[in-house]
Amino acid sequence: MTHSTNWDLEELKLFKKGKVRNVYDLGDRLLFLATDRISAFDFILPTPITDKGKILTQISLFWFEFFKEKVKNHYITSRVEDYPEKLKRYADVLEKRSMVVKKTEVVPIECVVRGYLSGSGWKEYRKSSTVCGISLPEGLKESDKLDEPVFTPATKAEEGHDENISLERMRSLVGSELSERIKLMSLSLYREARDYLAPKGIILADTKFEFGLNNGDLILVDEVLTPDSSRFWPSEDYEPGRSQKSYDKQYVRDYLESIQWNKQPPVPELPSDIVENTREKYLQAFCIITGKKEL
Repeated sequence: MTHSTNWDLEELKLFKKGKVRNVYDLGDRLLFLATDRISAFDFILPTPITDKGKILTQISLFWFEFFKEKVKNHYITSRVEDYPEKLKRYADVLEKRSMVVKKTEVVPIECVVRGYLSGSGWKEYRKSSTVCGISLPEGLKESDKLDEPVFTPATKAEEGHDENISLERMRSLVGSELSERIKLMSLSLYREARDYLAPKGIILADTKFEFGLNNGDLILVDEVLTPDSSRFWPSEDYEPGRSQKSYDKQYVRDYLESIQWNKQPPVPELPSDIVENTREKYLQAFCIITGKKEL
């Protein structure tokens, strides 16, 4: 199977290439381009998910607008007609899946908030009744709702997996005052998003935010509350004691587990039905979150 879309805008200066995004240097600004790449178990899969980059970008744009009274963000524009002239030749590639943003000093911490016991948090809890060193009550089941959401930072890994760290470790990395500001803001954003999504039938199990500093202001950067950075569960199917159905890439992870891939190269292709079903889940999340009927 071949995948012909070329996400590399070769005449532009590449600032950073992530698992999903290509970021280009525009001087005092950056161009974010969300590709259709999908990663699982720290590998980029060879099969893209059609429109995934558009969906992630449009969801992030919704949340930047939603939170703008509470916290500033790095967004400048996503209107290709307002981009610098040299970008316009790439209009077909950039449409709906890109944004021009301010260059900021990114805080090197993944700011994770968990409202439910799942993923790496559940694995740790089974061993020690803790999540990132935070003690939790005994006897919780997988996917149980926590009494209060917890802030569980992680270090940002360029390669491999992000590593969960304690709040004390975060303070030693970025300072106590900034750590406290980030913790309070992350918890506040999580609660507001959780309360917005609940009547729409989505449980926000957990999510991760990223922040930057711009002239001393704490600003929201990167992607926000997308299916790549969050666990969205349909509330109608929610049942503690097991893993949940979701609007995120857990479906792809479950498929890769089902074929007993050993999580080493070569990375397997995804069959067309898995690609289509994954796209459908991302699109459902987009429609429910934004209230729009189509991309």
